[in-house]
Amino acid sequence: MLFLLVSIFGYSESLQTTLSDTTPGPKVYQRTLKLMGSRFDLTVVAENQEKGNEYIDLAISEISRIEKLISSWDPLSQTSAINRNAGLKPIKVDPELFQLIERALKISNLIQGAFDISYASMDRIWKFDGSVTEMPPKETIKQSVAKVGYQNIILDRGKQTVFLKNKGMKIGFGAIGKGYAADKAKALLVEQGVKSGIINASGDLNAWGTQPNGKDWMVAIVNPLNKSKVFSWLPVKNQSVVTSGNYEKYIVLNGERYSHIIDPRTGYPSKGILSATIFTKNAELADALATSIFVMGVETGLDFINQLKGVECIIVDLDNKVITSKNIALKEIEKQTR
Repeated sequence: MLFLLVSIFGYSESLQTTLSDTTPGPKVYQRTLKLMGSRFDLTVVAENQEKGNEYIDLAISEISRIEKLISSWDPLSQTSAINRNAGLKPIKVDPELFQLIERALKISNLIQGAFDISYASMDRIWKFDGSVTEMPPKETIKQSVAKVGYQNIILDRGKQTVFLKNKGMKIGFGAIGKGYAADKAKALLVEQGVKSGIINASGDLNAWGTQPNGKDWMVAIVNPLNKSKVFSWLPVKNQSVVTSGNYEKYIVLNGERYSHIIDPRTGYPSKGILSATIFTKNAELADALATSIFVMGVETGLDFINQLKGVECIIVDLDNKVITSKNIALKEIEKQTR
């Protein structure tokens, strides 16, 4: 993965500021904790510690609310209700969840199933712990995705219901959930008057405003083969940055490297890319596209991104070659400092 390192350091489990509390003016306050099963780094610019605490508590509450709505592990969630009733009956859901699923299906249509929230229906035949030493049989792979298919997620806008057409189908939001949570937490804080901050959900990052000194937030792009080496710093302002990578979870079969990211259309692991970083306005979309690039491959993925307005990407291939979309100029960015 291309690590995303924001130029505000000293993250810890408790709220703190990077500047002395005696310094006049707004300061940076942040907190790191585990939410949605992942590390979240929450950063706000506030007038004082009391306000900083208040804002970060609001963000945590919002992220927790979203987790209860979309978690497929929580038996009480609406998502679990949809999955339990696959092939049986439609389930009425909140407009928020309905609209999230609706947007996910639009992305699936756009990229012909390279992204698919019904990936949760897949049988887990691939393991990335060293135990897989040969390709599973073709028929086993084919059967592993037999219940996957976004076309079989039936939405009724009038009734606000979701129906999984086939028994055994499941939906999951692992590929967009953290990005969506980052977007919603940011939106709530902006609504409350927070003019600057960062929601970083394990690399699904949404930043707005600037640092107290007026400078942009900066994100480090790190070599996936050597995490101690930064090859570029990029300014991030009112933008989301999301990275997917396979530098840690992969297998090598017959001399070829396969990612832990599985193509939901075929059941085969993706190959050819070490990491993909997406830059766009919202983290939900960036989250979905970063995963999709792996499935689509370098050439197809890059061509697709270059056709999208307001979306850019950086891809690192298996030779550690950096490939960028048409509007990213890394050479210029490399000259910048923190």
